[in-house]
Amino acid sequence: MEEIMLEAQNRDNGQGKGPKSALRSRSQVLGVVYSGGKPPVSISISEQALAGAYRKGANAIVRLKVGGDSETVVIKTIQHHPVSGRPIHADFQRISLTQKIEVQVPIHIIGEADGVKNFGGLLQHELRAVKMRALPTKIPHSVEVDVAKLGLGDRILVKNLAIPEGAELLDDPEHIVVHVSVVKVEAEAAAPAEAAAEGAAQPELAVVKGKKDEEGRPIKEAAPAAAAEAGKGQSKEPAAKKQAK
Repeated sequence: MEEIMLEAQNRDNGQGKGPKSALRSRSQVLGVVYSGGKPPVSISISEQALAGAYRKGANAIVRLKVGGDSETVVIKTIQHHPVSGRPIHADFQRISLTQKIEVQVPIHIIGEADGVKNFGGLLQHELRAVKMRALPTKIPHSVEVDVAKLGLGDRILVKNLAIPEGAELLDDPEHIVVHVSVVKVEAEAAAPAEAAAEGAAQPELAVVKGKKDEEGRPIKEAAPAAAAEAGKGQSKEPAAKKQAK
């Protein structure tokens, strides 16, 4: 893995908001170097240089020069301004190239799933990064996941990921990384139509003026339009028979 060279400046831990703001106004990012059995060191580093190093990929090995000292580190975290998005603070972790460390490695999806391309499925990306333990020189910038062969209902789990030899995945092996789900469109479209049909089958009821039941409650009968519709197709009694009644 390529080693990146960065240069930083020492920064007094007791600095207040004024000096910190002055540094940031000069496009300097505040930072801390920690771990490795040594006390933490406060630094400032060029925003442009930091961005260039981070573009090389997550977990890249950095040779950080501070004053007359040089240390091997990885960029652990970068905090960004909530509005401008510019970096405002960075944490650097000291490492040994002969000792394993734990890091988060981004997952990179490649290809187009067969279930999406040919059968209208939906690709669901459940895990964006995976936790890994490995030697710094064995940590990849990302873990590639090829989804081209995934059909409807197929999935890729953490245990299916391809990682460098000697590396160890620390997430649940059964955790879903990505899967192809079925888009239920027909069933959802049919439901409103069925509900409308059921509603149409029920005649509207209206209160009949002047009619009440034995307990004095208004009697409801089918509205005239509904009653007429319901009477269609029924045989009519002869007029003589109706008069006999």
